[in-house]
Amino acid sequence: MTRVIHTGDTHIGYRQYNSPERRNDFLEAFEAVIDDAVDGDVDAVIHAGDLFHDRRPELPDLLGTLSVLRRLEEAGVPFLAIVGNHEATRGGQWLDLFERMGLATRLDDSPTVVGDVAFYGLDHVPVSRRSELEYDFSPHDASHAALVAHGLFEPFAYANWETETVIEESSVRFDALLLGDNHEPGRTRVRETWVTYPGSTERASTSEREGRGYNLIAFGEAVDGKDSDVDIRRRSIETRPFEFIEIDLREDEGTARVEERVREHDLEDAVAIIEIDGDGEPVTPAAVEEVASNRGALIARVTDRREIDAEADLEVSFADPDEAVRERIESMGLSTAALDVDETIRASKIADSNVRETVKDRLEKRLEEGDLQTDVEETQRSNGSGDAGGGNDSSDPGDAAPSDVDGATSNDPDAADDDTAEETVAETDGQVSMEDFR
Repeated sequence: MTRVIHTGDTHIGYRQYNSPERRNDFLEAFEAVIDDAVDGDVDAVIHAGDLFHDRRPELPDLLGTLSVLRRLEEAGVPFLAIVGNHEATRGGQWLDLFERMGLATRLDDSPTVVGDVAFYGLDHVPVSRRSELEYDFSPHDASHAALVAHGLFEPFAYANWETETVIEESSVRFDALLLGDNHEPGRTRVRETWVTYPGSTERASTSEREGRGYNLIAFGEAVDGKDSDVDIRRRSIETRPFEFIEIDLREDEGTARVEERVREHDLEDAVAIIEIDGDGEPVTPAAVEEVASNRGALIARVTDRREIDAEADLEVSFADPDEAVRERIESMGLSTAALDVDETIRASKIADSNVRETVKDRLEKRLEEGDLQTDVEETQRSNGSGDAGGGNDSSDPGDAAPSDVDGATSNDPDAADDDTAEETVAETDGQVSMEDFR
């Protein structure tokens, strides 16, 4: 039997709420997982991407990560990982450096065998490139096989990757897909293959209300009479508490009532998330946050839902707003570059603080590679707009994102620089291999 820890979305270096303490919390959560690996006699730690929150982690985050990985290496536990969208760079990846130092193995389309399991890896691939993928993996002679991948897979929330396509088109039969990117844990079976997320190891957004943890997976024997010999169990880790305080005000209530409710909670060293709804009088957020701080809260954030609802009181509505936006975008005849910008801002639920830098980097990359001008010319030809030298082309990247990022919905709104991965693709008869995405 082979036992592994399956983790991911550690987002080391994320300075949430601009707090140095929260930044350290993300590293400590990763340390807690590695502590369990060292103490729990597992055969490997599998990381499904987004080890770092940013492609340019700062020195303290790098040094802290190296220290943790050295402990794992000294314990004789291999660290197998892939590259997620947050940490992906245009050239070599940080994971490559760790591999050269003997601290990690970067999984790819060739098997890495641990015990009786062959592990394969698929780095994050942008939605626009997935149709070109060939799921061609080298054969193995192990008893089991698992694919580690980073993306939003069906049938889980916000999915944009067809799990059945991966399973059916892969040249290797996988017993399990070990995934990252969705910050909420979950598992299911798709065509007899286990598909599972461990969830993030720290709360990267206020929507992540459940406790944090990882998966402990055993390959090799049926459990409790089940017909599968893959056993997936969730393990919790202790992280900084988040206290969610929801207050529904009556007409005659206001700041004093909110402060009273806040005082009812033990907020020592906690992140206090205070949400106000109902009727009542206007509330002064600064006064409420001061009360929470006096109760020992590390951070306090006040959201008045009444103000949000008032701003969103529009004359039109959609049964499915996401589908309405998609239909509108499809009808605009945008270029690949413009669609890429839209996907970066809208479909990936990127945080506001990362929008400008991410879009700028992606457009500069396309310009350097000569893709941007080609995109514009092809779009103009298909739209009958004439040549690329003039006219008001709707594919102008500056106008490419009609949707507002604040309207996006995600289980990871504060931490999802989706599709910053390297996108240079070597085409072969209209198809690409997974090696082209490395």
